[in-house]
Amino acid sequence: MPLKSTERSSLVDQVISQLRLLIESGEWPVGTKIPAEPLLVSTLGVGRNTVREAVRALVHSGMLEPRQGDGTYVRADDDLGIAVLRRLHRAGMLEALEVRSSLERDAARLAATRRTAADVAELRAALAEREAAWFAGDEQQLIVADLRFHRVAVGAAHNGMLADLYGHLTDGLRAVVETVLQGPGDEEVRFQGAAHCALVDAIEAGDADAAQRCVEQYIGESAYSLRLMDEAES
Repeated sequence: MPLKSTERSSLVDQVISQLRLLIESGEWPVGTKIPAEPLLVSTLGVGRNTVREAVRALVHSGMLEPRQGDGTYVRADDDLGIAVLRRLHRAGMLEALEVRSSLERDAARLAATRRTAADVAELRAALAEREAAWFAGDEQQLIVADLRFHRVAVGAAHNGMLADLYGHLTDGLRAVVETVLQGPGDEEVRFQGAAHCALVDAIEAGDADAAQRCVEQYIGESAYSLRLMDEAES
């Protein structure tokens, strides 16, 4: 969906509408950087102040996020995502982890009964990416791979609403993953490799109870790491 030149009336509102449409349609996915200001100005055919005001409005709404020295990124693609992100900022990491646990536990049980061969193959590929990033010592890639693995696992439940709700927790989950990886404790506890492998096996085998236990195991390990950090800081 390309950008197009706007009419001269209500320029800021028109630019806001165009940018929102690009975000809501997925043309600019959550987590991606939007085009630089000069490109927006030339493509939209409006002044720099108009673009700045429109971007500022979307930042204020929670859809966009400016990053110092890096640019502006898409933070949420709908009003529900904005509301979830605002609530996450007021929640502690353990509280966010409890919500994650509830969603992933139910998703794992559903995935064990609804998964397809394609789902299992995608899970195995995501698991391999996660393990490769860990052994390469690439922390940022591990975070990306870990979040992808869990999104694929939730997607295997084939419940669109559940997948959407889980997707809106991504920023909160990223903060938890980063904190756990940087925290104290045994490396296997922080990596949680055995639990993730067992989850894929349980989903493939159609064992809903085992899949739920796997989620409870790695969520419990994450909670343990977070509590260790809290104790170290107190």
